[in-house]
Amino acid sequence: MDARPTDATAPTARTDPALADELVGTVRDWVRRDVVPVASEYEHADRFPAPLVDQMRAFGLFGAKVPEEHGGLGLDTVTYARLMDELAYGWMTLAGVLNTHTILVTLLVRHGTDEQRARLLPRLATGEVRGAFSLSEPDAGSDAAALRCRATPDGDEYVLDGTKMWVTNGERAGAVALAARTPEGVTCFVVEKDPGPRHGGITVSRAVDKLGYKGIETVEMSYDGHRLPASAVLGGPDGLGRGMRFILGALEVGRVNIAARSVGVARAAFDAAMAYAHERHTFGVPIHEHQAVQFKLADMATRLEAARLLTRNAAERLDAGLRADVEAGMAKLFASETALELATEAMRIHGGAGYTTDLPVERYYRDAPLMIIGEGTNEIQRIVIARGLLRRWAAGELG
Repeated sequence: MDARPTDATAPTARTDPALADELVGTVRDWVRRDVVPVASEYEHADRFPAPLVDQMRAFGLFGAKVPEEHGGLGLDTVTYARLMDELAYGWMTLAGVLNTHTILVTLLVRHGTDEQRARLLPRLATGEVRGAFSLSEPDAGSDAAALRCRATPDGDEYVLDGTKMWVTNGERAGAVALAARTPEGVTCFVVEKDPGPRHGGITVSRAVDKLGYKGIETVEMSYDGHRLPASAVLGGPDGLGRGMRFILGALEVGRVNIAARSVGVARAAFDAAMAYAHERHTFGVPIHEHQAVQFKLADMATRLEAARLLTRNAAERLDAGLRADVEAGMAKLFASETALELATEAMRIHGGAGYTTDLPVERYYRDAPLMIIGEGTNEIQRIVIARGLLRRWAAGELG
């Protein structure tokens, strides 16, 4: 018989530091060599970067958070965040390819049955199956209580009806972690499907055109009488009605991904600004000699370092098996705002050149707002942080 869902607060073994540094260094070198030169071409064409994703599979990144016994790398969250930072430095979309995939992996590792883990995790680890995450609906984004998608029991099956919105990787995914209402309450299902625009009662009903975050599909998906076996309930019968609890915990990992992505974009914007401040001359000197520019660089570097430390702190707390709703919320909130601020400041330092598509600064400026919205808007993060702080204060955990 399947075991009960795994303990969501189980600590994660620390990745060997030498191995972590080697993997991060390998990805960093690859990003500089193979991603940076082609990112703008893919991004402006809004073309899926299949060769780059294939290399990410070869590195084992789809199995970054899959335990070794299921064929993954079994990395700790700190190392995972470092990798997302490096990918986003080259092109933020690449870290997005892995985010919803990793949320599904996290849900399975923490709450899946033995059968679900044994069957799905090895295929997710290799990237043979890509994962997606589906919570939002046209009328239910930040307000998850407004979910209308329903899974109606019918013998040994569930019949799924509803529309889901903002599904990243939805068309290419082979498995989707989906929240739907059952008689017991909100339940998380693992919906397996063939990649493509249609499968059974599932239809990719609309592709969403976006300001930035190009090269990766974000879609609306419709479920019309789609049948699922009862075994698709995450965690088996014990998972009925517990979907939101499962999902909120996994979103802490997603928010660390967003924070790390933000750090990567902010770092790229800062490096671009620093390089241009040395190349561009006005009034006979490089512009970095002007105090106005120096103040900008100082503020940018300070915010960047704070965002990096907040992200690492949240990742370390997750690895310790502690609840990280406050820390992940803080990291996501501050790092995403930092990415937008640094992208804006980098554009100002570049002047007119930063407003053209000749340089990647305009891409950072268009990509950064996604992190302010993704995995819960920053307004929602402030609510999460405040509630968590008040809860900890009442429990005597602050002060």
